[in-house]
Amino acid sequence: MIRPMANIPMCRAFFTVLLLTWTVVVNAQSVLIPSPPAIGATSHVLMEPFSGQVLMEGNSDEHLPPASLTKMMTAYIVERELDEGRVQMTDQVPISVNAWKTGGSRTFVQEGTQATVGDLLRGVIIQSGNDASVALAEFIAGSESAFADIMNQQAELLGMKNTHFVNATGLPSPEQYSSAYDLAILARAIITDYPENYSIYAEKHFTYNNIRQPNRNSLLWRDDSVDGLKTGHTEEAGFCLVASAKRDGNRYIAVVMGTDSAAGRAQEVQKMLNYGFRYYASEKLFSAGQELLETRIWGGQSDLVQIGVKDDVYVTIPRGSKGSLESVVDVDNVIKGPVSAGQELGRVKVMLDDKVIVDQPALALVGVPEGGFFKRLWDSIKLFFAQLF
Repeated sequence: MIRPMANIPMCRAFFTVLLLTWTVVVNAQSVLIPSPPAIGATSHVLMEPFSGQVLMEGNSDEHLPPASLTKMMTAYIVERELDEGRVQMTDQVPISVNAWKTGGSRTFVQEGTQATVGDLLRGVIIQSGNDASVALAEFIAGSESAFADIMNQQAELLGMKNTHFVNATGLPSPEQYSSAYDLAILARAIITDYPENYSIYAEKHFTYNNIRQPNRNSLLWRDDSVDGLKTGHTEEAGFCLVASAKRDGNRYIAVVMGTDSAAGRAQEVQKMLNYGFRYYASEKLFSAGQELLETRIWGGQSDLVQIGVKDDVYVTIPRGSKGSLESVVDVDNVIKGPVSAGQELGRVKVMLDDKVIVDQPALALVGVPEGGFFKRLWDSIKLFFAQLF
């Protein structure tokens, strides 16, 4: 329901949007949230993927070696190529000598043979195969160094500001680094951009060349709500883990870098996930393109313009506090045609206990062309007298 709080004021018009059937509680008692648990890692972050809200963090922008967490970007680029139709899961990938001899964790592909994109993608995600990573990099970009250029371009597009790649595997290099926050952004993109492939991250085993290997993410066996994403380890990086879990419609992403053992990385991530699920919940408030209100437009072919938001709007809030949420759409008091679709006409704000937690553009959902001469003249007369009173 949309309730105007003024007719045509001289400044800006405010409209209250009641969120679904929620009741605004003016004097709601504050919800008490304990401090986040201490995390034994060089860097960590806990993020809700749909709102992008960070619930806890420590040194989350520090440049650190990502080890095999690098392969999340390798897999993301493959998933993008699949989505855009440039490759297929059944495409045959030739295995080069360079890919075959790559050291570290392996899928055990054989030089001179071919493997499907689908098998190699599973080799990257489940087995953390360095050889599979190089084979896919060469197939998509011609060489691993050219693929690293694509990785860096993609990182920039995703807003990963503390990341630089030089290889597709995560093998040690002083020029390769990332941060816990950037890796949470990448995990968020994997989950939301290509959900059709995300189930691979939950697979516990993969067999290739008659060699069966387990997923190194031990939380897949310990916590049924965990369904991804990736482990990493080198002597320089320590033990790292990016994990995500979903419980009762809520999802969180936890990242730890630089823990001291495989058991330690799982334990610290479990603490973070449990904290998020215990004390927070996420709500979808508005859908992309949903009409939030109609407001008056002057001098247009139509007298009304529909206003909404470009993208889905989510909030992550303390459990038990949704009754205190209030939303307003603050629009210009005088809107004159023409108006183009997507034009910003104000702001959509969501408040919790008087604190703004969402502030997004309020956009015209449809265009309104300029009215004819007599329509513009008549509207200008009406607007003149309306502003007098």
